[in-house]
Amino acid sequence: MTKSTHEQANSAVPERAGRKEWTALAVLMLPLLLVSMDVSVLYFAVPAVSADLEPSGTQQLWIFDIYAFVLAGLLMTMGSLGDRIGRRKLLMFGAAAFGVASLTAAYANSAELLIAARAVLGIGGATLMPSTMALVRTMFRDAGQRAKAIGIWSGVMVAGIALGSVMSGILVEYFWWGSVFLVNLPAMVMLLVLAPVLIPEFKDPAPGRFDLLSVPLSMAAVLPVVYGIKEIAAEGLETTYVASLAVGLVFAALFVHRQRTTDSPLISPALFRGRGFAPAVLLNLISTLAMMGSAYFTTQYLQSVLGKSALEAALWALLPSVLIGFAAPVATALVQKGMNRAHVVSAGFVISACGYGLLTLTGTDSMWTVLTAAGLLACGAVVVGSQLTDLALGSAPAEKAGSASSLLETGQEFGGALGMALLGSIGNAVYRGEIPDAAPAEAHETLGGALAVAQHMPDKAASALTAAAREAFTSGMHVAALAGATLLVASAVLASVTLRRSEPAKQTPEELERISSPSGV
Repeated sequence: MTKSTHEQANSAVPERAGRKEWTALAVLMLPLLLVSMDVSVLYFAVPAVSADLEPSGTQQLWIFDIYAFVLAGLLMTMGSLGDRIGRRKLLMFGAAAFGVASLTAAYANSAELLIAARAVLGIGGATLMPSTMALVRTMFRDAGQRAKAIGIWSGVMVAGIALGSVMSGILVEYFWWGSVFLVNLPAMVMLLVLAPVLIPEFKDPAPGRFDLLSVPLSMAAVLPVVYGIKEIAAEGLETTYVASLAVGLVFAALFVHRQRTTDSPLISPALFRGRGFAPAVLLNLISTLAMMGSAYFTTQYLQSVLGKSALEAALWALLPSVLIGFAAPVATALVQKGMNRAHVVSAGFVISACGYGLLTLTGTDSMWTVLTAAGLLACGAVVVGSQLTDLALGSAPAEKAGSASSLLETGQEFGGALGMALLGSIGNAVYRGEIPDAAPAEAHETLGGALAVAQHMPDKAASALTAAAREAFTSGMHVAALAGATLLVASAVLASVTLRRSEPAKQTPEELERISSPSGV
């Protein structure tokens, strides 16, 4: 194509997004909010589900966990698939699957059917998350606008997880447990109606063949690792869980080898050659680790240390989320005004570290200190997440945006599991070391176990055990918070070094013309 043709093509394509693109972003945020809410939407519904469907202990665990496992296992596959067949097409398929599965889950009359519906919800979620992020990358070609849009995306994602548990508590309080799934339907119907009108199609013009072998390899790598990490966090270093982790790591090595040697990889190794992409994935994982690790302690603190009901604790936990709405826009504005992104990301890590620092100062009656700490941790995480997502997607070719976003999101899944496992294990070790030797065996395991035992003891002994267990838990939280703060300060230094020269190159005229085409070709 001649230079004059490039100039004509680029002059015909507006660099800046208009009202249609911003309206499309609002439409995309609805399914994203619901997908992130579904991670926590069963927190308060589980007792009602158990009473109605009478699942076994194993079935109850799968009802709760199957969504996150399927979501994590399929993110890379769906991100690559969207790049190949079209992100809008995959988005609409995911919305339809999510809607049908939500309806099925709401009226499930057996534990088996609910587990199956939750699995399909995970499939739908795995299509929706990378599709929405990839579409943001290609709809907003102006770097400044894209940064703002990604900031909104990051804020909605974090807020959805916090809102899910509260909404489930309110709905279960006034309706039946199936209502927590029915709220998904209006948004999915709206997406199916409006997506063809507002959202253009984008796909890789030369994707190559789809490597089917990489799909089971990716799932065999992700699922055992996530399962092993989560179970180790909950049950300790048992042989089965360590073996699961080892098996996953073996398949992860095989998956990486496959991507490096096949002609048409599911995840192109070239993504990691983009400036800033690899550091962004790693640092985003660490930020998620810190955020989810803190949530492990703060949610238990509100309920078991302060003695608040589950719904009351969830409502209080919403308060720190107010600050999230300001964090990403401020970070984006600072970068756009010329501040080095490395410094902004480092500042985000420091803000989160300050949140952990506050947690080290808590006693057994420090609700406002804990809420302030949670607010700082959330703000820092959103600053880091929004900037690293923008950096990673900006450094990836537009035709690989789905694969790039799926890698970021898979890293977040690992980070969340690691946060609970590593920091939770530190806190539990301190708790077990400080609980009095004379306490009942159940009290040596968890704070929840100690409180349960105390209910069946004489008043004086119950009060003494409760006070000792709460003190031991708070001490464990202090040590875990110190470890978290140390990790975040180290990450701030790492970000300042690795991101200093990592700004992605500007898009070429060929790329701008390609992604502006209705079909992406």
